[in-house]
Amino acid sequence: MKIVSLEAIALEKDPGCLSRPVLCRINTDEGISGLGEAGVAIGTGAPAAFEQIKDLAPIILGKDPRDHELLWEKMFRQSFWAQGNGAIVMAAISAVDIALWDIKAKAANLPLYKLLGGKQREKLRSYASQLQFGWGVDKFLPFRGSSGDPSFYGDAARKAVEQGYDAIKTNFMRFDKNGDLLPYTAATGYISRDMMRLVETRLRATRDAVGPDVDIIMENHAMTDASTAIQIGKMARDYGIMFYEEGTSPLNPGVMKKIAEAIDIPLATGERTYTRWGFLPFLENHCLHVIQPDIGNCGGITEAKKICDMAAIYDVSVQTHVCSSPVSVAISLHLEAAIPNFIIHEHHLCNTLPSTIAECTQDYQPVQGYFSIPEIPGHGQELSESALKAAHIETIRS
Repeated sequence: MKIVSLEAIALEKDPGCLSRPVLCRINTDEGISGLGEAGVAIGTGAPAAFEQIKDLAPIILGKDPRDHELLWEKMFRQSFWAQGNGAIVMAAISAVDIALWDIKAKAANLPLYKLLGGKQREKLRSYASQLQFGWGVDKFLPFRGSSGDPSFYGDAARKAVEQGYDAIKTNFMRFDKNGDLLPYTAATGYISRDMMRLVETRLRATRDAVGPDVDIIMENHAMTDASTAIQIGKMARDYGIMFYEEGTSPLNPGVMKKIAEAIDIPLATGERTYTRWGFLPFLENHCLHVIQPDIGNCGGITEAKKICDMAAIYDVSVQTHVCSSPVSVAISLHLEAAIPNFIIHEHHLCNTLPSTIAECTQDYQPVQGYFSIPEIPGHGQELSESALKAAHIETIRS
């Protein structure tokens, strides 16, 4: 089997959630194709990942797609810049690698989890993610998602629990008291008493709405630095936080350790960390309880599996970061089913929206807060005809 062409695919920008999914489709001489995704759909970077995917084509064209380890090493080393752990080049490598695994599993006529070693579990517990934007809505309003009032947060949490979730995640400081989006620098250096009260009243409203038995994950999106993350963490101690995500930038593991030593809440990070080399310092200094690699960013399935296995040595749990098209949902379900140190699956608000669901042929959603694992050969997801029709596609052939 040989790779005969690579397609870089940019889906139409989703007005419902400001996502710009970028994917890679690899075609073979035996008629089997594989689909992968770069995990930089939100924020900046999607157009750059599209171009980077095309740049990788000469490295893999004419090769056997089943040699994913060999091809990963070639992309990682021959692209030159990948060894600096850059976001765009690693996202492109991830997309290609995921597509290679999809081909390999389809050629074997097996679901992907079988090639990863089999299912450690039949169901995956999940949490409702990003409730600062609401829940049970038809449209995502990223710049005006919250009313600002604490009752909004309680109502969103209540809706998720009514759907069967027993865990939720919210950024309690993303919006000001009027519901306007705050800049990412709004909570560094020192948190004012007004902001601290606002965050606590929202957290209290959430806990009151869901009761004592629902897990709350606190999301900061690195809006805080070490000192302000500690302020927030000490305040939140009595609210039963499952774990505390991105309390600061993931660039300095020593700073994350400073937070870990000052508060009594488990810490998590990882969506903006790449490869084993990026995760190792966090594991070695024991500052994290949970890592959150994005399979579409960290190096694809080949690298994500190694990262997860490495974390298991340190008794660190894994929750993959999922915030893109339904392709990323399917891929994460397979990996999380196969690893021993899975903790919980992230189900992002965007992946509940009709506009996002319409991008693909399969709609994987939890039932009473638990996901089943796809049984279709490959990772079990394909782009829909409507998504392909509206997409920008460029093909490179051998």
